[in-house]
Amino acid sequence: MSNAKIGLIGLGTMGAALALNIADKGFDIAVWNRTTERTKAFHDGAGDLASRITPTKTIQDLVNAIAKPRAIILMVPAGQAVDDQIAALRPLLDDDDLIIDAGNANFHDTNRRARDAGDLPFLGIGVSGGEEGARFGPSIMGGGKRQYWDRVAPILTAISAKYKGTPCATWMGEEGAGHFVKAVHNGIEYADMQMIAEVYGMMRDGLGMDHASIGDVFAKWDKGPLQSYLVEISGKVAKAIDPDTNKPMLDVIVDAAGQKGTGRWTVIEAQHLAAPIPAIEAAVVARNLSSQRETRAAGEALFGAAPHHIPHDTVSLETLESALMAGKILCYAQGFGMIGKASEEFGWSLPLPQIAKVWRAGCIIRSAMLDDMATALAEDANRNLMFAPRFADTLKKTHSALRQVVAQGALHGIAMPALASGLAYFDAMRTARGTANMIQGQRDFFGAHGFARMDGGEGHHGPWGS
Repeated sequence: MSNAKIGLIGLGTMGAALALNIADKGFDIAVWNRTTERTKAFHDGAGDLASRITPTKTIQDLVNAIAKPRAIILMVPAGQAVDDQIAALRPLLDDDDLIIDAGNANFHDTNRRARDAGDLPFLGIGVSGGEEGARFGPSIMGGGKRQYWDRVAPILTAISAKYKGTPCATWMGEEGAGHFVKAVHNGIEYADMQMIAEVYGMMRDGLGMDHASIGDVFAKWDKGPLQSYLVEISGKVAKAIDPDTNKPMLDVIVDAAGQKGTGRWTVIEAQHLAAPIPAIEAAVVARNLSSQRETRAAGEALFGAAPHHIPHDTVSLETLESALMAGKILCYAQGFGMIGKASEEFGWSLPLPQIAKVWRAGCIIRSAMLDDMATALAEDANRNLMFAPRFADTLKKTHSALRQVVAQGALHGIAMPALASGLAYFDAMRTARGTANMIQGQRDFFGAHGFARMDGGEGHHGPWGS
């Protein structure tokens, strides 16, 4: 019987959580997984929600179980698996049935799939918040034709996170706009996490603090201007104890960071857009370097361990807090700047204030400052966030702390690539006359590329060729 309001394919961690969320919000849902055993186990474990969930054994059964016009969410791994699933599903659907790719797709793939779909309904949506967010309320970034978003918006807004009652779900634009915004979200996430890790390193190696004390610091910061999901969980991670060894959990975790590629996609696309996101780029590089554990060990053996200890009266915890605040503002400014460049490049008219609002709850980078960012972007979406009065005032008060922390890190051999890159971005963006005139002179010297003169005119050449 066709009575399910929506269907879902792929009962992995995110898919299963999202299906439970949909059922929990009062919508009947049909589900299918490539392995029937997982479908059965999922339904058996759904408890009171099982009555709203229709498990199906075949993809045809799934299609038959959904009320027309159908809408089916794909929660399968990015890449070829999505194309294969669409190819298998589309012949079984009517022309007005909607396919929704809610996985971590590369937005270029989503652009292609939307174009290949033609007049057949298709959406690509970014979903952020991890397993907990998917189950209880994620941030949702929609992409595709507006009428298709509107068709399923009642479900997607119902299951999304809420910020003071406002759903953290909205339509971003055509084709892959939703997945692009999600990718930039993940890039900011990389930078935010890396900056927190660098501050952790300064406390652990520079100030010699134990993990319990570090956890207390993060917990305190989470009650102030730095309040955010990532600062909150960093405190909990720092204070956790390994049940097997009774050691701090961080002492038994290998220092090699994993990544699924979304941060890398952001960095690659930023280069195509000529969008400067140095803090995000540095965070991706830091993850790559973290995986080279044997090489790093060989480097320490060859050059000696850096003299990490920093006198306590050199860098205070208040200075670290201010430095992290400055770094956070700068990485968000870079991310929103990239979104603005993409909006122009792809003709998407991406709604920057709405994006900030969608990120206020549910997603990994949710933080107290995003509400102020939404307000600043509503005032002037074309202005760099670091120039908005609220954030300019904060940077005026905190950039010297960022400079002090980066300098002490350099002097004592504590790597802080993201914070240092954020500082370099700040200094470049406050320098009216930089040093690119030397680069232009060099380019003209060896390649006769020409340059613009300060007193007017383009295409001039220097005297070095005479």
